[in-house]
Amino acid sequence: MACRLVILASGTGSIAQAIIDAHELDIEVVAVLSDQITSQVLERAKIAGIPTDCIPVGNSRELWNIEIIEKTAGFEPDLVVSAGFMRILPPDFVNRFPTINIHPSLLPDFPGAHAVRDALAAGVPKTGSTVHWVDAGVDTGPIITQMQVPVLPHDDERTLHERIKEVERGLMVATIALILPTLEQNV
Repeated sequence: MACRLVILASGTGSIAQAIIDAHELDIEVVAVLSDQITSQVLERAKIAGIPTDCIPVGNSRELWNIEIIEKTAGFEPDLVVSAGFMRILPPDFVNRFPTINIHPSLLPDFPGAHAVRDALAAGVPKTGSTVHWVDAGVDTGPIITQMQVPVLPHDDERTLHERIKEVERGLMVATIALILPTLEQNV
């Protein structure tokens, strides 16, 4: 039986698309959820025939926390994949659903929303991408996989982030393949 995945994403959905296109994985993407109604990831999912929903934060973070848990629970996922989802998930969420996240740095270096900018400001010769289990902290969960990306002399935030995104697509698919046997024992 295929592992049931819910993907959370806020932007263009290039990592989500890589997962959707990974036919070698024994997975079923059962939903794509976003917090942004205009996010391109929702259109990508619709084209692939995957159910979508948008859960904007609105005026109450507490109500959003309840809604994201309820919507996700309705899809009965074996794994939740945060693929460019720019929201911190509530502790009740990550305690209930096994969740992985991809982050554009070599954690524990440069956690948070400005990892690429922070790496450039620090003058590091390399950065990269990390897939980790999500816990109640911000980019503090156990690391599963990492891949390095060199910082080139001409890099700015945009060029470096684009090169990291290229790595992230393959790294996320490879990481899901790596953890699938563990998840399938629980399916």
